[in-house]
Amino acid sequence: MIFTEKINRNEGKKEMAKPMVAIVGRPNVGKSTLFNMLAGSALSIVEDIPGVTRDRVHAEGTWLDHQFTLVDTGGIEPDSKDVILSHIREQAEIAVHLADVIVFVVDVRQGLTDTDEKVAIFLRKSKKPIILCVNKVDHIKKWMNDVYEFYQLGLGDPLAVSATGKLGLGELLDEVVSHFPQKNLEEEEEETPKIAVIGKPNVGKSSLINRLLGEERLIVSDMAGTTRDAIDTKICFQGKEYILIDTAGIRRKSKVKENLERYSVIRSIFAVNRADIVILLIDATEGVTEQDAKIAGIAHEKGKGLLIAVNKWDAIEKNDKTIYEHQKKIRQVLSYLNYAECLFISALSGQRLTKLFPLIDTIIHSQNNRVSTGALNEIISEATVYQQAPSDKGKHLKIYYSTQVSVKPPTFVLFVNDKELAHFSYIRYLENQIRSTFGFKGTPLKWIIRERRGKYND
Repeated sequence: MIFTEKINRNEGKKEMAKPMVAIVGRPNVGKSTLFNMLAGSALSIVEDIPGVTRDRVHAEGTWLDHQFTLVDTGGIEPDSKDVILSHIREQAEIAVHLADVIVFVVDVRQGLTDTDEKVAIFLRKSKKPIILCVNKVDHIKKWMNDVYEFYQLGLGDPLAVSATGKLGLGELLDEVVSHFPQKNLEEEEEETPKIAVIGKPNVGKSSLINRLLGEERLIVSDMAGTTRDAIDTKICFQGKEYILIDTAGIRRKSKVKENLERYSVIRSIFAVNRADIVILLIDATEGVTEQDAKIAGIAHEKGKGLLIAVNKWDAIEKNDKTIYEHQKKIRQVLSYLNYAECLFISALSGQRLTKLFPLIDTIIHSQNNRVSTGALNEIISEATVYQQAPSDKGKHLKIYYSTQVSVKPPTFVLFVNDKELAHFSYIRYLENQIRSTFGFKGTPLKWIIRERRGKYND
């Protein structure tokens, strides 16, 4: 039997794994340029993974050992009645609500405007740390007197930067990370697994959670975008507690105006950040799509456990080959998710939903699984015998040693003679050997390649 409990959460309390930094301001002040420069140069971005299209509306990075999520937003027009601009304003308000730190961008060349002042008033109401970033200061001597004008906003010292000239970005990031919440080491980490349900609109995310809860806790509608915020609900299945996080659907940009979709993924990013495991819901009547691959890539990049649930399976005409054909297509489109478990369900009828939580438990175990150093190196040694390591111009890759350094996701360090010879395909081969021995179902594995020199190197 399934029991449920509504969670009362303090609005100011963040449960996400990384702080969120929102870049906001009126249109045409250089927000996106600043975002792209920070994401492309100043931040240490996780390298691209084949098969994953990165959404440039957000970036994961580090600065001074601080990890965080950087989010770009559309321009805020406080008084606009235009439907699209009003929607952008609403989305920016959500980003401000979710953010830990706000970077308020203004334009030194246009000077202080009435809109800047109205945006400043709105931002002050958030009670969040606000960093006033005066952009387009390409020459300090020429523009510095104009920078002082922005003291009138009452947001403290303005920071002069040039996004295009890459000036002042380090000082800006120093100020950003100085406002990050301090971790309370004495506070015990929440042990209840958090499960985020993500996917395109109308695949049945809210319907799935309602079915699990046995009540209409979440509003269900045929209109895309009904779910406006991530909603937490505690659920108990066979004596174990879980927290389910419903998220807003993500639409393809080709289906709507780009401005409307500028960062429709923000709430889903926020939910995935906070989650331990992500359920990617796919519509069986539509089949798996490239957009599903992009959505799953958010969870994959963040190292979350992943379960693929194909919903509306009761609406499919079947024969003895139907399920295998669907599985084959899923594995083709989501080729980089070969570790993910796949379950065919119906939120409407409840078909196979009893198998959902046992699979989640399996993924939780995989996320926290540790392999002894001796066993790990034995498997790698055997693997290199069966398939010779790559070489270039007569120089072969030599693997000296490997060890697991963390969990969630399981992370391995591989010491080699030359990082350039550690091709992605060979690392994937080693990963497959490890999975075949130790399982790790439903969780990505992270690899850190290190070179050992001196007596270990030729």
